Amino acid sequence: MTTKTAITPTRAENYPEWYQQVVKAADLAENAPVRGCMIMKPWGYAIWEKIQQQMDSMFKATGHKNAYFPLLIPLSFMQKEAEHIEGFAKECAVVTHHRLEQNEEGKLLPAGELEEPYIIRPTSEAIIGDAFSRWVQSYRDLPLLINQWANVMRWEMRTRLFLRTSEFLWQEGHTAHASKEEAIEETLRMLDIYADFAENYLAMPVIKGEKTESERFPGADNTYCIEAMMQDKKALQAGTSHFLGQHFSKSFNIKYLSKEGQEEFVWTTSWGVSTRLIGGLIMTHSDDDGLILPPKMASSHVVILPIIHKEEDRAEILNYCNQVASALRALHYHGQSVSVEIDTRDLPGGEKAWSWVKKGIPLRVEIGKKECAGDMVCTSRRDKAYKDKSLIARAAFLSTIISELDQMQANLFNRAKEFRKHNTKLINTRDDFYEFFKGEGGFALAHWNGSKEVEAKIKSDLQVTIRCVPFTDKEPGVCIFTGEKSAQRVVFAKSY
Repeated sequence: MTTKTAITPTRAENYPEWYQQVVKAADLAENAPVRGCMIMKPWGYAIWEKIQQQMDSMFKATGHKNAYFPLLIPLSFMQKEAEHIEGFAKECAVVTHHRLEQNEEGKLLPAGELEEPYIIRPTSEAIIGDAFSRWVQSYRDLPLLINQWANVMRWEMRTRLFLRTSEFLWQEGHTAHASKEEAIEETLRMLDIYADFAENYLAMPVIKGEKTESERFPGADNTYCIEAMMQDKKALQAGTSHFLGQHFSKSFNIKYLSKEGQEEFVWTTSWGVSTRLIGGLIMTHSDDDGLILPPKMASSHVVILPIIHKEEDRAEILNYCNQVASALRALHYHGQSVSVEIDTRDLPGGEKAWSWVKKGIPLRVEIGKKECAGDMVCTSRRDKAYKDKSLIARAAFLSTIISELDQMQANLFNRAKEFRKHNTKLINTRDDFYEFFKGEGGFALAHWNGSKEVEAKIKSDLQVTIRCVPFTDKEPGVCIFTGEKSAQRVVFAKSY
């Protein structure tokens, strides 16, 4: 007998379509009338707000200040850093006119051609570099640690909600330093913050490492990343941090007067994460009944579902529900009040409960006549089976809910980590490598000699890329493709 699921198709039947249906069923987002863009609905945007709140506090704790820079970037700015503009040229949206005029048929047409076109920011290194050239004069102005929360546009051909859209939300950090060593330290510090956030808040295990030259950010000396495994065994690049060296400081003339009175170019970094993290959260934890939210990422931790069979019981049950909600809101979960919804919609109990299952709320609490009479609550945890319910005294529920949420957070992380472990394989021959990726795939840890040609052939043959050169696994060996020496194993995978 096949178990009926809330989401069809299931992950096993059609993973890409399952993902789209989870987004729809959880009411997270929808496609916009603007090509390749999305409308983030309140339940989805609330996740982004949680990401912003936590990461913003982590950035500020390390000395970074928020600023905001223009959406439009003069074309001449982008041309100052050749490698950078080459990397983004095919994705740029360009503004060429500044007004609309009606023609004889009354149709609106662009008019007033600009003397210089503007690029809608695909990233802000260029315009921030221009600002830094004015803000930095002396070693006393350094380090300059700036972050901005913004939207960007990259004209994507194939889009998928949250994972890849033409316009998306993100944060981008930009810093300037007096020394190369300090800039590299900053680059790695921010990568650690991303990894900390991914694992301890999103409950998404990640591998930290460096990108190969082929996968490096345009204009960077080094790009570092965190890579996560999704439930279809593909990799998701969940955050990047770039050591930019002096490329941008020389292009934009960002100089400072050193303590010794010498004029020097600064060393810069940039780093960012985006709404792609929401896609990663969905694909890491959700099941065939819908979204599962780690408690630290849930805008509401608990939904109370009044079960009213007789109208004469309504007032008593709702009063009891409100008492439980008030007691919950007086509790604190990781620095914030426990957030509670009371669902009083005129819908059958099962329909209401399933709507919250699909939205991924961590805890459901059912309260009817029996619970009121016994000073009890009936609870269900989203990371457990739908029918796995516990009848518990109200006082005991209130005293254990914080530990229950923490257990769920830890369970989701451990479950994802075990999945990654089970689907990661040490591979020592070329034949085994090809067989692995022509089969079920996952993460392959294999020796590689550093050759771009080998890297390109694997990508052409299997659509597999080197996700990162991990900071661990430093044992030298032999490249499985050429037989030449290899400094260490790297992570190969198919990816988003």
